Amino acid sequence: MIYKTNKTKEFFTPERCHIIEILNDEVAPNMSIAQARVEPGVYTQLHALQGIDESYYILQGKGEIEIGHKSFGIVKTGDVVFIPKDKSQRIKNIGDEDLIFLCICVKRFTEKCYLDLENDTLLPN
Repeated sequence: MIYKTNKTKEFFTPERCHIIEILNDEVAPNMSIAQARVEPGVYTQLHALQGIDESYYILQGKGEIEIGHKSFGIVKTGDVVFIPKDKSQRIKNIGDEDLIFLCICVKRFTEKCYLDLENDTLLPN
C-alpha cells in the first residue's frame, strides 16, 4: 500500500508539539510513523510509551534529548535517536527554527500506550 502524507492534517497535541500522522493504520500493526514539529524554546511533555520502542530521525533543527531522566546531548539534522520502550523521554528545541523529526514506533503507536509523566496519567482511550 502507498500512504500519502497530508501536511494540511497537522494538529497540535498536549505534548506541546505539532504532529502529522504519516502511517498509523491497524493494517500495519508493527509500526507507525509520524512527523513532529517542536517550536523554538519548547520542551515536549515528559512521557513514556508503554511497550513501544521509538526512534527519532531529525529532519531539521537542533534539540536536546532526555531519555530515562538523563540528558543524552544535542541532536541535529541527520541524527537518529533510539528510545527503548517504557523509558521516560522528552526533547527541547534549542535552535532558532522549528525542530522537525520523524517518530518511528515499533509497535504501532496508539493513545493507550502514552503515559503522561508530568501529570502521571494515561491518555483517554
